[in-house]
Amino acid sequence: MKPKEKNIIEMDNLHKSYYLENWVEIPVLKWIDLKIKQNEFVAIMWESGSGKSTLLNIIWFLHPLTSGKYYLEWDDLSEIKDDETLSFIRNKKIWFIFQQFYLLPKLNSIENVWLPSVYAWISNEKRVKESIDILKKVWLEDKLYSRPWELSGWQQQRVAIARSLINKPEILLADEPTGNLDSATTNEIMKIITDFKNEWKTIIMVTHAVDVAEYADRIIYLKDGQVLSEDYKI
Repeated sequence: MKPKEKNIIEMDNLHKSYYLENWVEIPVLKWIDLKIKQNEFVAIMWESGSGKSTLLNIIWFLHPLTSGKYYLEWDDLSEIKDDETLSFIRNKKIWFIFQQFYLLPKLNSIENVWLPSVYAWISNEKRVKESIDILKKVWLEDKLYSRPWELSGWQQQRVAIARSLINKPEILLADEPTGNLDSATTNEIMKIITDFKNEWKTIIMVTHAVDVAEYADRIIYLKDGQVLSEDYKI
């Protein structure tokens, strides 16, 4: 039986500004009210400079919000400033799929995947086994011992996706995950990402491509740092 849906993320009147050296305020996000359900696939899109990536960085605790409220699983995390606490929540609950793959060139696919689990207090044997299992899920069972420079761009992105799943996060953030890939490879990568939604993952993806956004359950359009509209898919 499918579990009852609940909001895994809520933002109330969230505001984010940056400040110049002379304290001139540059508002980036303004009055963001946002609710994301558990196991929902949400795409955030609009033109460059609209605040999409900043919003992802706030969700992942890389940037502090200026004002407003941010709830993760009903816990108010708006005022938490301690880096160690935020790092623990980030590594346990949320992981990021970047447009750039950020694989370490001296490590093979298995080693790149298990790297985030170093502080997860599991044995090396289990870490390697789980990395291999995840790499098989993204169709890379024949590239387990390949270095990044031996892989194509779409194979490197598959390794990056596998790495994002090693700690079994509840939320996957994806910032233009197909931005450097051709259309055929884009469809393959989006099929992989969509499949993980069926494992009760919540996915929040930034994209400027309409065809990529169509994979989501809901599309949120941002413009000038504000939610312009939302499109619920049937």
